[in-house]
Amino acid sequence: MLKDKRFIVGAVMGVGLAGAVGVGVGLSMPRAEAQPSKAELVRTAAAGPVVFAPPPGAPLSFADIIERVSPAVVSIDVKTHVSAESLRRIPGFENFPFEGPQAPGQGGQGGQGGGQGGEAPELPEQYGSGSGFLISPDGYIVTNNHVVENAEEITVKLQDDRELKATVVGRDEGTDLAVIKIEGKNYPYVQFELQAKPRVGDWVIAVGNPLQLGHTATAGIVSAYGRDIGEQYVDYIQIDAPINRGNSGGPTFDIYGRVIGVNTAIYSPTGYSVGIGFAIPADVADAVTKQLIANGKIERGYIGVTIGDLTKDIAESLNMAGTKGAYITETVPGGPSDRAGLKPGDIVLRMNGQAITSSTDLTRQVGRVKAGEVIHLDVLRGGKAQTINIRSGTRPSEAELARLNSNQDEGGQAAPGAQGVVGTAVLGMNVAPLDAANRKRFSIDNSVNGVVVTANPAPRSDAAKKGLKAGDVIVLADNRPVTSVQELQSIVTALKNAKRPSVLLLVNRDRRNVPVPIDLKD
Repeated sequence: MLKDKRFIVGAVMGVGLAGAVGVGVGLSMPRAEAQPSKAELVRTAAAGPVVFAPPPGAPLSFADIIERVSPAVVSIDVKTHVSAESLRRIPGFENFPFEGPQAPGQGGQGGQGGGQGGEAPELPEQYGSGSGFLISPDGYIVTNNHVVENAEEITVKLQDDRELKATVVGRDEGTDLAVIKIEGKNYPYVQFELQAKPRVGDWVIAVGNPLQLGHTATAGIVSAYGRDIGEQYVDYIQIDAPINRGNSGGPTFDIYGRVIGVNTAIYSPTGYSVGIGFAIPADVADAVTKQLIANGKIERGYIGVTIGDLTKDIAESLNMAGTKGAYITETVPGGPSDRAGLKPGDIVLRMNGQAITSSTDLTRQVGRVKAGEVIHLDVLRGGKAQTINIRSGTRPSEAELARLNSNQDEGGQAAPGAQGVVGTAVLGMNVAPLDAANRKRFSIDNSVNGVVVTANPAPRSDAAKKGLKAGDVIVLADNRPVTSVQELQSIVTALKNAKRPSVLLLVNRDRRNVPVPIDLKD
């Protein structure tokens, strides 16, 4: 695990900190001057040194393509006011040593200290930059959501040095895409390519505004497809055309000048390009931007669950042969799934007849559903198949979901002296009934039911290796509700007699459920 590396995603608002992300190591191309013929390039050993001649399909220069598409690429400057706390939430800057109200790079422009009661006052004006590109002659521009999400004023600079004010048409946090608009007509524009798809190893070109340098072109190749960098609605294209902060929202072109992606993120230990960057594929960007232009927002289906992948360990502990599906760890109280009867421990195998391959697959399929539509989920519960019909709601914003998760995370800490509580030994742990005394002792909410771990597990036990600790509540065992210590013992004994290698426990900690497979070997 490379702890010193991070994904850099987001506009970095601050003097001297350009907002955006970029990508990797590129190829050094010869200056596009008068090109010699292949006969002139290739000489025999007798005549002199052999000079490399590119194979068929490799261009000697990208100049014609870049000259044609560059007028549609714009630089975006954003003015906003942000707090030091907001800057700390930018990925990669959480531990930056902010002092008082100043942002990094401000050089003394700031307010008056840290405010009363330790609260940081609002910072002065902050500036960020990114990239974008025109997709219509009447001024619609695609960029990244993180470039413009906090914008109070947006200025677009065209290749001919004109500067125009822009307004936000719509933003989508789920894909990190946004559409802004400038007034006017007859702008040069480019289009998304929805049919042809470059292969891994094919050339790509990036044009944008890295590090506030203005129009900059770089070239590289498609490194991979289908990269998962933690976003739910996008499988990213990995490219190595160099892009850096400020390239966010800029286009990735193929060698025909067609837009095949929107540059969004880099993977880097330094914050600068090391040759690994990510672009949103054209088909995703095209669908989202069309909806933003039409409606100003994206609405996605919502069923109110927390889900995880059906990993090999979880499948083995449930005596399942495959790992296709999504494991339900929680349902939102009063949400669509809760009302329909979906339960923690259910395994979703199909949605509306279509197989579910992973938790991400289920999230995306639900996201495509309209609010009010009925979703049919085929689930496995206690080894038996059944169908749950759920009427979809509308997915809350990412900020609203974050607040909900934050509320759920409160509490759940073991009280002092908890290690001394007596319990019954099961699976290398001491467990006890979740009575009123233990609820108070371990600060466990009344909505949580099961048996509580009363002491940290034995150091060499599998439970200890898996991170269980005092105050954890075992909610399910083998996907069956645990209502007493005796019930947990009975389930474990039955599985051992059946020669099962492990048991799946659903463990509640800090009001969040986590599936934990525990080894049953003696």
